[in-house]
Amino acid sequence: MRLYLSSFRMGDRPDRLLTLLPSPSATAVAVIANALDAQPERERRAGVRHEMEALSALGLWPAEVDLRQYFDRPAIEVAEELARFGLVWARGGNAFVLRYAMARSGADAALTDLLARDALVYAGYSAGGCVLAPSLRGLEACDDPNAVTRVHGDPPIWDGLGVLDHVLVPHVDSPRHPESEVLTSVAARYRDEGVPHLPLRDGQVLVVEGPRSRVH
Repeated sequence: MRLYLSSFRMGDRPDRLLTLLPSPSATAVAVIANALDAQPERERRAGVRHEMEALSALGLWPAEVDLRQYFDRPAIEVAEELARFGLVWARGGNAFVLRYAMARSGADAALTDLLARDALVYAGYSAGGCVLAPSLRGLEACDDPNAVTRVHGDPPIWDGLGVLDHVLVPHVDSPRHPESEVLTSVAARYRDEGVPHLPLRDGQVLVVEGPRSRVH
């Protein structure tokens, strides 16, 4: 399993992301921006464009995979689409909205299978890393779970993908980020309650490569 999980944006070690890829200059990237699905479409498009530019600057070949296009379709379709890419990049936004899109499209099962087979690299930041936890409970202090109901008419999903055995808490002790204060409090609450978690400051990244994991 190969993961590159940043607190914010690309983080300070994009070089480590590239080392996870067999052929960085020829790697196609699936950009998943569904954490922004509750935002106005103009803001969502701008968010996608930012990710495309950042990934292209690294010499990668990004293309958006909008999970909404796979809602209520056979799960094999999204699985086959994601399998075409060497890297999945899941950007930040609302973790509950992203988790819902992954579940309704079947991308959650597809990604966990592809990761188990080491068939691709999963990377991203903020919400993109948060959804890999066993549970999203606690993150409602920052991200509104009711956004799922407003946008899709369904209740939020509280279970994470379970790829990690802990919760990734981004933006901790990062005063330039507007969510830093609330997420620093979330990390403190997890600590007091004994919830396994990993706090990350903006700039830091968690890199997982097989059995090895390290915060850079």
